[in-house]
This record gives sequence, C-alpha cells and structure tokens, in this order.
Amino acid sequence: MMENKQPPYVPAGFRPVEDGRIREVVGLGLTDLAPGLVIEHRPARTVTEAEHVQVLALMGNEAPIHSDTEYCRRTGQPQVLVCGMLTLNVVLGMTVRSTSGMTTGNLALDEVCWMVPVHVGDTLSARSTVLSARRSGSRPDQGIVTCRVEGFNQRGDLAVTGTRTFFVPVDPDVVRDVTGY
Repeated sequence: MMENKQPPYVPAGFRPVEDGRIREVVGLGLTDLAPGLVIEHRPARTVTEAEHVQVLALMGNEAPIHSDTEYCRRTGQPQVLVCGMLTLNVVLGMTVRSTSGMTTGNLALDEVCWMVPVHVGDTLSARSTVLSARRSGSRPDQGIVTCRVEGFNQRGDLAVTGTRTFFVPVDPDVVRDVTGY
C-alpha cells in the first residue's frame, strides 16, 4: 500500500513557500555543482520544421544546405541539415533549468564542435559534466562554474559538444527568497 504523504512533505526538487504550498527549484548553487557531477537533462526535445525555419529567418541564414532539399540531394545529403546554432541552442536550453537557472551572466562558450548532422524530426537530449566550480574573486556572492555540455540524438550519437562557463549564486536560497524563485 502506498503511503499518503501530506504537507509538510516536500518532494525533491521543490521547496516550501508557505503552509501547504511548494515551489519548483530552478537553478543550483555553487556547492551543488561539484566538479565531476554529471547531470542528465530532461525532457528531451524534438527539433521541429517551424523552429528550424524561424531560426534561419531570424539569423538571415540562406545557406542551401539548410533550406534547399534539391541542393542537399545533389550534394549527397538525404535532407536539409538543421542549422548548427539551433542544435546548440536547443541543447544549451535544456541545461539551463538545473545548472544555470539562477545565473547573473554567461562568461564563455568554448570548444564547440558539431559531430553528426541533425535533421528536422531528430530528438535531442543533453548532459552536463561539471568541470570546475569556484567562488568568484570579484563577486564574492557568486561562483564561477564551467561545464562540458553534450547533446545527443535519439540514437545516442554525440551531436554537439562544448564548454560553458557562467555565474551561479553561492547561496541560492538568498536569491530565491529575494526573487520569488
């Protein structure tokens, strides 16, 4: 028989706000992001035709490899390729909720490599590995975290990888209380 848990029970990933009410936790703090920690991000995301076309239009990207099916066929591609910036942004976006949901700034995006083609209809998942985490010298209430970010397609192939460095609060509860997060 399943146990009926009543407030003040607070499930993992939430925090109490007031009697009988909880709030989802967004972002982690410096001490939560220890080097070596691996985070598998969910949910995965399927790349749609609509977002592919919108990103091309917003970026002004007119490369036929992304928009011309006949060009792709004649150059050996079975279909158009999703723009690499869309692939990268979908994967990075999946990491934000847990790793940098409370960031006050991104500092660097380095060593980005696209490994396999991504097509409309592919489903991407993401994984972050914390490489380093330290208190900022110039902002003592902030930590500086660097993660290796990897995005995989539905077959488990590595599609995109890179390192990302960003600020996180040293004490996330202080920021959550001030901001209502």
